[in-house]
Amino acid sequence: MSSEDYIKIFDTTLRDGEQTPGVSLTPEDKLEIARLLDKLGVDTIEAGFPIVSKGEIEGVKLIVKEGLKAEICALARVDKRDIDAALGCGVGCIHVFIATSDIHLKYKLKLTREQALQKAIEGVEYAKSHGVQVEFSAEDATRSDLDFLKQVYRAVERVGADRIDIPDTVGIITPMKMYQLVGEIKEAVRLPISLHCHDDFGMAVANTLAGIEAGAVRAHVTINGLGERAGNAALEEVVMALHSLYGRKTRINTQQIYEISKLVSELTGVTVQANKAIVGDNAFSHESGIHVHGILSTPLTYEPIMPEMVGRKRWLQAGKHAGGHGIAAKLEEMGWQPTKDQLKEIVERVKDLGDKGKAVTDTDLSAISRFVMRKSAEEEKIIDLVDLAVVTGIKVVPTASVKIILDGKEYVAAETGVGPVDSAVKAIQNITDRLANIKLKEYRLSAITGGSDALAEVIIKVEDKDGNVASARAAGEDVVIASVEALIDGINKILIKRKRSQNLVI
Repeated sequence: MSSEDYIKIFDTTLRDGEQTPGVSLTPEDKLEIARLLDKLGVDTIEAGFPIVSKGEIEGVKLIVKEGLKAEICALARVDKRDIDAALGCGVGCIHVFIATSDIHLKYKLKLTREQALQKAIEGVEYAKSHGVQVEFSAEDATRSDLDFLKQVYRAVERVGADRIDIPDTVGIITPMKMYQLVGEIKEAVRLPISLHCHDDFGMAVANTLAGIEAGAVRAHVTINGLGERAGNAALEEVVMALHSLYGRKTRINTQQIYEISKLVSELTGVTVQANKAIVGDNAFSHESGIHVHGILSTPLTYEPIMPEMVGRKRWLQAGKHAGGHGIAAKLEEMGWQPTKDQLKEIVERVKDLGDKGKAVTDTDLSAISRFVMRKSAEEEKIIDLVDLAVVTGIKVVPTASVKIILDGKEYVAAETGVGPVDSAVKAIQNITDRLANIKLKEYRLSAITGGSDALAEVIIKVEDKDGNVASARAAGEDVVIASVEALIDGINKILIKRKRSQNLVI
């Protein structure tokens, strides 16, 4: 495709995304993410800000040496030391910047407009003299005087900048004003325009799309919307909106989106909120009876995009809002086939639990169905816990050993952990990760009665490599046993789904 045919994706997860409070990536972490970004199909990877630290330089160099298809870019102020640090990493592109708003010039840089303009010119000239691509950003552009902003962009264009970027540094512009601003800048310069939007008012994605409508051709984004303060425009939202709503092309392989979202969440330690668009747990989850009925008839009724487009799967949730169609579909997925009267009773029991404020897990639904249909619990077990032993103490490393029967075969594993629950869960995962590719996705613990003998309630969520998700719950006085029971139940649900719906042999 020619440059006019598609919007370029400039990913800054490894630079601005790492500036998320509390996030710090090792050079090896950065390389792992960069590989997936390249596989995803981004046009540019902003690998870091080399002048910051030796570790930052190491990370950028590692990525450059990997020989990825994407353009590798490094950030630098319009300062020779910064630019030299970036050049020393071997990048093919340098993203240089200087603030242009009066508030930044007066209180941060202590420069006049004329001094800032001269520094911008010198920085771009110096970087271009070394034969690299140069993208110039006027930091805090959306709070800058428009005439001065145009003057700066014209000046860097004259001295060889390859493209310019309009950063909404503190996320204060609105979509209509962004559209107007891009139009103004597009008339002033002939260079390709990039956009770098922050999400302080929740409008980073909207502002990015508005700027693209006005003629910008490159979007600065991050995976999961990571970044300073409230974050940056989220890659997954910008890309899917461009593809599905605007009919615009990118080089992104959208089916890889969920995979890299999970990796970035894991390596940064920043959990994706459940109701996050595209990659949140609830993005393709349905409970409402009306919605589920529509989804089962024609997914387009309540899903603007198919979950498979972004590497996801649809998830039907039992709960107080669920109806007969949704519960029936969920039960069929789990291997249950109730009669019409049995289904009616199951739905009533599910709604009763929901009315009491309880989240209805797959385990609850299975237990209700088993009771209503008089099925034996043993019939539905593919994995079963035979034995569990835990050793812990003040000067003893918590250790757990488990014996499990999986599809008729016995397996034994032992693991240490930070506590008895951790060691027990790790021991089970030692077996199930290898044999069934099922991992613990979420763990919650709460006391449901008072006193030192409180009854502990454990709620877990597990997921396999294909995106199948199951939740389970267990309660008991021993938190270790309750945790293990919940985990085993959750794993059983995934295995049953596989066996019933895909006819797989484990």
